[in-house]
Amino acid sequence: MKLNRMSAALVAGLLVAAAPLANAQDAKGSWNGGYVGAYAGIVDKPDNGDSDRFLFDTNLDGNFNDTVRTGAGADAFSPGFCNGVAQTATPAGGCAENTGGADWGLRAGYDWQFDRFVFGVVGEYGLMDARDAVSAFSTTPARYSMLRKIDGIAALRARIGVVVGDDEANLVYATAGGARASIENTFATSNGVNTFTNNGDTDASGHQLGLGYERRFGQAFTVGVEYLRTELDDGDYRVRAAGPAPATNPFILQNPNGTDFRRSDTDIELDSLRITASYRF
Repeated sequence: MKLNRMSAALVAGLLVAAAPLANAQDAKGSWNGGYVGAYAGIVDKPDNGDSDRFLFDTNLDGNFNDTVRTGAGADAFSPGFCNGVAQTATPAGGCAENTGGADWGLRAGYDWQFDRFVFGVVGEYGLMDARDAVSAFSTTPARYSMLRKIDGIAALRARIGVVVGDDEANLVYATAGGARASIENTFATSNGVNTFTNNGDTDASGHQLGLGYERRFGQAFTVGVEYLRTELDDGDYRVRAAGPAPATNPFILQNPNGTDFRRSDTDIELDSLRITASYRF
């Protein structure tokens, strides 16, 4: 994960600064009980490789395995595709890269301690700034971009950890569970001949895996760091290109009602690094 060095240094600095305070308190105690808290951090740009592209359904049979062709039979999208938002109507103008950003939210959970092992469950709701786009170029020339952003994400995960240290105030854990996100979809094009309609915002389900560390300050407060990998399946967004246009227009050549298209990569893969803080009761 290509995390900012300054952010990593900030996390390390907070833990170093907190250590003397933690050692000065009577931290020994149980991890049993509930807690509420928050998290804040950074999310890396979506990891979808370089193979994302548009898939087309020119005869509207529900199968996205067609080629959009000109009246002369040539591939209308032979200029190709790129990850990110197209800057001009031709590939020469390049594409703006996908981006990461802030990752923040609220959490609540409950832990059960058995000797030095801790088992728990945690629920979260948060927001993040990661943006994931793919663009296509037609021979017109014209550009077409599909962009998605997570509008909100809820997660429910289990976690299992081990208490370390003589004061029993340090917890190292692994976490895994399910997640569901609201996806904000945007479509943009320089094509002014066809009309374009879409099915709006969508939902995506998936899972999360991660590792974390928490330090307890007394009995009531904990501070920690957490790495989380989120993988979501988002394949429901559709755009339809239709008339008015001449009958030889590539989008209505096979079916006068138009052509449907979607992005080939239905996965959203995100890496986050967070600072966590909780109040235990």
